[in-house]
Amino acid sequence: MRVLITDGHERAALATARSLIAAGYEVHVTAARGWSLGGVSRGVRPWVVRADPLEQSGVYAAEVGRLARDLDVSVLLPVTDPSVEALLEHQHALPHHAVLPFPDFATYRRASDKAEMLRLACAVGLAVPETLVLRDRTFETPDAGFFPAVIKPHRSVVAAGASREMGRAERAKQKTAVSQVADRDACRAALAALPDGAFPVLLQRRVQGPGEGLFLLRWNGRVLAAFGHRRLREKPPAGGVSVYRESISVPPELLAAGTHLLELLEWQGVAMVECKRDPDTGRHVFMEVNGRLWGSLQLAIDAGVDFPVLLTSCALGESVPAVTGYREGIRSRWFWGDIDHLYLRLRDGRGWAGRLAALRAFLRFGSREDREEIWRWRDPAPFIIETLERLGFAR
Repeated sequence: MRVLITDGHERAALATARSLIAAGYEVHVTAARGWSLGGVSRGVRPWVVRADPLEQSGVYAAEVGRLARDLDVSVLLPVTDPSVEALLEHQHALPHHAVLPFPDFATYRRASDKAEMLRLACAVGLAVPETLVLRDRTFETPDAGFFPAVIKPHRSVVAAGASREMGRAERAKQKTAVSQVADRDACRAALAALPDGAFPVLLQRRVQGPGEGLFLLRWNGRVLAAFGHRRLREKPPAGGVSVYRESISVPPELLAAGTHLLELLEWQGVAMVECKRDPDTGRHVFMEVNGRLWGSLQLAIDAGVDFPVLLTSCALGESVPAVTGYREGIRSRWFWGDIDHLYLRLRDGRGWAGRLAALRAFLRFGSREDREEIWRWRDPAPFIIETLERLGFAR
């Protein structure tokens, strides 16, 4: 069976490729250039797809569709929000024999709407951050006591403007990012920099506490796999991308709420329910839903829940037994992300004690439970490529 994975530059694409290669699939990976993390992995066959799913979603889908048709691909696994949305929106451009194991476009877009997901999170019993919904830029900045806060555009992919695509006018798209703001002035500046399509915007009081995530695979109305993880280090340190994390047991109340949330969405495929645990109450505070393969995917695979293989098996119509357990306490580190975390702690740390604590924590890596996310002795090329890019030798 042949599987085509998009977005080869993403760590999730690499984890997916390694998983499926080990399971015996013929794996093809696309990227915008000749080499990428996933594309150079052992056993993978790389392909270049030039079109940008943000700027030219229809052209991108057509290019991926032609490649999938030529390769006689059985399963298509897009990795990023722009790629998933482009292929779901233009599914007519894909070959009928290539399964796209995601919900329909409307459902995916609904799960990507952060304001809508806050409403559903409340409905299933999850706590949510104190939130102001800003419909446009004509707003009254909250009092200083509301800060520090987080600004979240209602979607991570929003309309940007008109473009010419496949001989017809179509709306181009652009990515938006979550930003941390310390005070009212920073809030005004961050909002002023957002595109019009980012509104409505959620302004949320920042929630303290560790980030904890619930990863689920739901197929034909059944949850077949569930996995829990806790973020140990992030970049930026105040909250952002996970760079060091560990597997944990899924709290029953979070599993029940996450399962109910996906039921309300009538979800099909994988999803991550991202939360923070309030240190005062112990409750999980809902952040967002990611309806695609996630950055810390390798941790779940290392701990014993092979989401890429499970999802591919479901897409192929195979009988997939539910996963009933995995190893807790397994830790996974993205080395270069952790280097960034350390740099920010050393640069912005308050006093030498804090800086030394950050350095000691970084150097403690290497116990029996620790795994490197990118570096693997039997598959060194992805780490070498990432390192060359970080050092400016590969672009």
